Amino acid sequence: MSRWLTRPRLIAAIVALAAVAVAVRVEAQFFRNFRSVRLARPADFDGTFQFCRIMFTDNPAGDGGDWSVDWPRADINLSIRLSELTKTTVGRAPTGDPSHLLMRLSDDTLFQCPFIMMTEVGSLYMNAEEAARLRTYLLKGGFLWADDFWGSYAWEVFEEEITKVFPAAERKIVDLPLTHPLFKSQFEMKDGVPQISAIGNWARCVLSERGEDSKDVHVRAIFDDHDRIMVLITHSTDFGDSYEREGDNPDYFYQMSVPGYAFGINTLLYAMTH
Repeated sequence: MSRWLTRPRLIAAIVALAAVAVAVRVEAQFFRNFRSVRLARPADFDGTFQFCRIMFTDNPAGDGGDWSVDWPRADINLSIRLSELTKTTVGRAPTGDPSHLLMRLSDDTLFQCPFIMMTEVGSLYMNAEEAARLRTYLLKGGFLWADDFWGSYAWEVFEEEITKVFPAAERKIVDLPLTHPLFKSQFEMKDGVPQISAIGNWARCVLSERGEDSKDVHVRAIFDDHDRIMVLITHSTDFGDSYEREGDNPDYFYQMSVPGYAFGINTLLYAMTH
């Protein structure tokens, strides 16, 4: 497969692969009693790609859901597509499904993950120790993708938390231009960044979850001293739902999942090569 894929070829590739990979098994970890989830262990890391999701404390002043939104299907499905559409070797659980790992910022396994994901970061809270650990992780070369939070209030909550990690006077949050290499790591995203709607809103023809307050999608970043992205921030869009719900409705798949996967795979490839 060519390294560079246009949008039509991406659609064709994913549709063909979907025909043989529709069913995704839900592992025993998938329950809503989060005290029972299995945390990542050192033995889980074998040099292959592992999707690492951060569990965080809910902010009492926050806006939105919690760390578990779209878990685990988004993590599994994006890992499947990464293995199918690139040459990346993805780790596998004993069931055969892609390995997906959970951890807290206080866990040492954090430093085994070159890529970590946080969702619904409008409800994020970090104490001083967690913020310091995240700072150390990022300055050591780690990559955080923060996704799925909508509108100005959720932004203010997240901004307050991330400035615990990098004060505004030290590192700026900047808008990422479409000319940045991330937007063509594999798929050329000439049409810009889509506003991914949760499937329930999409079914009601609603794209913006907070109405006028979230009508514009923002892709922002915090860079290191070598102009590499440390923190990627996708605001007023929900990439996780485009992965989690890819098999629920064919039209949703074409409209939301296809561009969602283009951006997600670009992000993973950028994170692992920079």
